[in-house]
Amino acid sequence: MDILRNFKAKAIIFDKDGTLIDFDAMWGGWALILAKHLTALSGVEMRDALCEAMGYDIEKHKVLADGKLAATPMHLLYDLTVEVVAAKGFAKDVAEKLVEEAWVIPEPVELAKPFTDMGELLHHLHRQGIQLAIATTDDRAPTQAMLDAFDIGEYIETMVCSDDGIPAKPAPDMALTICKRLEVDPAQVMMIGDTVADLKMARAAGIGLVVGVLSGVSNARDLIPHADVLIESVEELLTYLPAHANGNTQPLSNLNPDLAV
Repeated sequence: MDILRNFKAKAIIFDKDGTLIDFDAMWGGWALILAKHLTALSGVEMRDALCEAMGYDIEKHKVLADGKLAATPMHLLYDLTVEVVAAKGFAKDVAEKLVEEAWVIPEPVELAKPFTDMGELLHHLHRQGIQLAIATTDDRAPTQAMLDAFDIGEYIETMVCSDDGIPAKPAPDMALTICKRLEVDPAQVMMIGDTVADLKMARAAGIGLVVGVLSGVSNARDLIPHADVLIESVEELLTYLPAHANGNTQPLSNLNPDLAV
């Protein structure tokens, strides 16, 4: 954790799913619920086709790192669902009506499983004067519902979501928008995410410390090329006490992510 302690963060941007909450439980569970609704409405079994298209391994209960669920905005998942239903032999207009009727957003209380006590974690960081934000490819309504469900909204200064009209990850726009709102230099920001798209966004935005977390859909091999450091879970940040005394940060050229896992 020396790399983290030597970085004086003025702000931290969190990804949501796979970083703060269990990605597989949230999105795998959602895909199964959606498939169940579509099957009931259409009279045609939709589970296997929908999960395959979205990239969810039913047997392993695992979202695939290279699948659509891993980093696709909700409106594109909606379009994908229409395509899956149409491929089952339904006319496009019928498929659209079926998806419109079946569509649900992930239920944060039922499906969201945090990796740690989020209230304790965010309070720990907030009381050090660190501004906190979220950048997610989920929509704003379910993201806000998650904050409300865990009573952590007071700690989040701002968030950027997939339906905000801002280019999504791996484009730098979400991170840069947050930095602008917080009036902080990206070089003084830490970004934490579980996907390559998260880390590429941070890199493109000039984020000072890019942290890959292994609690989500990606493994160390995928994240190492894009991260300054890897951690197992955001729970490790409960011990994060940045080196405020000297006000210096370790040059990123000296960081070796292979040794920091």
